[in-house]
Amino acid sequence: MTDMTQPDSKKYGRPDDERIIPFMKIAKPAAIFSIILTIASLFFIVTKGLNLGLDFTGGVSAELNYAQPANQAEVVKALDQAGFKDAVVQTLGSNKDLLVRMPPQDLEVEDLSNAIAKAAQLPNNAAEVHKVDSVGGQVGNELYIRSAGAVGLAMLLMLVYVTIRFEFKLALGAVLSLFHDVIVTVGIFALMQWPFDLTVLAAILALLGFSLNDNIVVSDRIRENFRKIRGASPREIVDISLTETLRRTIHTSATLLLVVLAMMFLGGDGLHWFSVAMFIGVFVGTYSSIYIGTAFALWRGLNRQDFIVQIKPEFEEEEEIPR
Repeated sequence: MTDMTQPDSKKYGRPDDERIIPFMKIAKPAAIFSIILTIASLFFIVTKGLNLGLDFTGGVSAELNYAQPANQAEVVKALDQAGFKDAVVQTLGSNKDLLVRMPPQDLEVEDLSNAIAKAAQLPNNAAEVHKVDSVGGQVGNELYIRSAGAVGLAMLLMLVYVTIRFEFKLALGAVLSLFHDVIVTVGIFALMQWPFDLTVLAAILALLGFSLNDNIVVSDRIRENFRKIRGASPREIVDISLTETLRRTIHTSATLLLVVLAMMFLGGDGLHWFSVAMFIGVFVGTYSSIYIGTAFALWRGLNRQDFIVQIKPEFEEEEEIPR
């Protein structure tokens, strides 16, 4: 047979010139790194704690409207001089509409509105207070507990879904990767003492969905290849599956990063910490879907039998050919 008529040589149904990236070759060092990173994150969370925002600790928020665009630093300085310490000023779509957040105050809401209106006046730029809201510390603490419960419930439901959709070994690996993503992201916020408010919590929940999506795509390809490829070891099938989904993973992460960077630099203060948490989560989530979710399932003995539908004994007896 000549070279013109000889078919392409293939291994496991793939052309030989298609490279298979040996992801699992460094699975053990990656696991050690993940364990160290998780322990360090838990250490910072326990020892340093989170710099909780006013959403969780309670406080006062006021909406201001200026006649002309106002500089946020000047507003903070004016409030500080009037006795309103640790005020945080954010834009509400434009530099004329601002949201002011500050720790709890002793004044009543009506008196507080007048005091803020008087303190927020800038030279040649009058300010009006549209609304003042006060959240007590007890309400903020209850919100904090419910938020932690929401994250835990989301992870539990994801465990159930992946177990039903794929296999328990993959489901447990996926939930471990989600736990890793949350702990590492929150640990970095604890280490840097960045503000942790409801926008960051929203980013954590969005991160869970992003990371789970990566895990589901990889798990689906692993299941497909276990059923399709013959003669390959479980480790080789996992490497093949990760290689085949790598381009999709890169495109998804890069697209999300572009959106996150746009929010970080153009979204103003209101979206800043949300985008910071998402920026960290994109990298952590992509890493964990490869070296925690799938590697853990492989370590637990993932094999072809986990994806083969077993025939019930009664059907086997019916299909026996009589002698």
